[in-house]
Amino acid sequence: MGRLALLLLAMVSLLAGLNAALLRLGALAPVISAPLADVHGVLMIFGFLGTAICLERAVALQSGAPTKPPDLSGADSSTSSASAAGTAVSASPGAGPRQRSVHAPLWAHVAPLASGLGGALVLAQVAASSLLTDPDSPVATTLASLLGASSPAIPRLLPGLAWCLAMAALCAIYLVVWFRRQRSIALLVQLLGAVCGLGGIALWTRGLPVALVVVWWLGFLVLTIVGERLELARIAFLSPGTEPRVLAEALVLVLALPLTLAAPGWGYTLLGAALAALVVDVGWHDVARRTVRLTGLPRLAGASMLTGYAWALVPALMWLVAGPALSGHPYDIAVHSLTIGFTMSMVLAHAPIIVPAIARRQLPYHPVMWAVWALLEIGLLVRVVSGVRAAEGAWRLGGALGVVAMLTFVVTTVSLIVRASRRVSGGVADRDECATTGATADTGTTAGTTGRARSGATS
Repeated sequence: MGRLALLLLAMVSLLAGLNAALLRLGALAPVISAPLADVHGVLMIFGFLGTAICLERAVALQSGAPTKPPDLSGADSSTSSASAAGTAVSASPGAGPRQRSVHAPLWAHVAPLASGLGGALVLAQVAASSLLTDPDSPVATTLASLLGASSPAIPRLLPGLAWCLAMAALCAIYLVVWFRRQRSIALLVQLLGAVCGLGGIALWTRGLPVALVVVWWLGFLVLTIVGERLELARIAFLSPGTEPRVLAEALVLVLALPLTLAAPGWGYTLLGAALAALVVDVGWHDVARRTVRLTGLPRLAGASMLTGYAWALVPALMWLVAGPALSGHPYDIAVHSLTIGFTMSMVLAHAPIIVPAIARRQLPYHPVMWAVWALLEIGLLVRVVSGVRAAEGAWRLGGALGVVAMLTFVVTTVSLIVRASRRVSGGVADRDECATTGATADTGTTAGTTGRARSGATS
């Protein structure tokens, strides 16, 4: 029940963030609120994705992980689709014998709880700011005193502290795994991602503009995913020097982040070079290049991951060639190529494993998942191309398609989970009915035999 409550917090941030996305696009939105539009990015990255990542890590720490990553070669098509796709995300935080953690695992749930509460606090402040149009209202006065919302602008302190706590707890999870279970380069890369998230949200809490700190947030997402792929595709990364090289590229990316603030010209050039090298290196060695030739989930996962790597090259090349992109369409293209193109493509690829690990409900593959993938990619492509051409109407359409793709992903996921659960329940009921019928038949046969025996004895 606790996991479902945390997932609910993540979903609330997602829905609010998508509403905010429509507001920023200038499209029709269910809720009209200028303060909500201002917190679109932080809601999506920390309120939604951050909560999901922290929850998955906490669950993995509590339950343990498989002794080795699944077979990622895809050579045996009779294996499960998830194994062939190489998408067992829950294995990455602690590869080792499956066992419950002996290190008080419940504390690890501080990370997803704080991250989810950060989103809830932001939304509470948005609601309070809408009531502050009448400052003499008793409700407005109470909310202002509780949340610190004394003006229409959304204060960052309370949600910022919650998200800082979440990122610090996430770092602690990785450190526990490092010292108690597994010391791997893949884990170090994910730890570097959490450090980026902590630094980025701390800078946001201090009041820096989102445009200046968003690259820290993007570093959190990129390095978390790269670390996972490095762990899960280890069979493909067996060539000498590959893992240390990926770690070096990740370190350069992290070191470039403070330089983007101190010397943006050099910082973004170095950031673009590091990101390009990292994405090409990991993408070239990823098992996705083979699984995309299979069928079913392996092909979907492979296609999603390969398109994700391709989208990540877009901002990398932009920063490498043109330097900072802090406003307008260039900023929009850079940010959403990584958040939608890279991150959400990877989420779609890993969803059939992430969801069961967190929600304890199976998410079977279904061809309708390709429709989600197509909507996601087409919407972003339209958005990027129209942004380059400054075609506002098409840009708005592309952004709206992205929102539709995200909502379709949620509806599809929930529908497939419910459908699978009903099938399982129906199968259990059928087996119980067969067992009951068989027992009744056996009882009747026994009773008949006994009766005949008694009759014979009497006669």
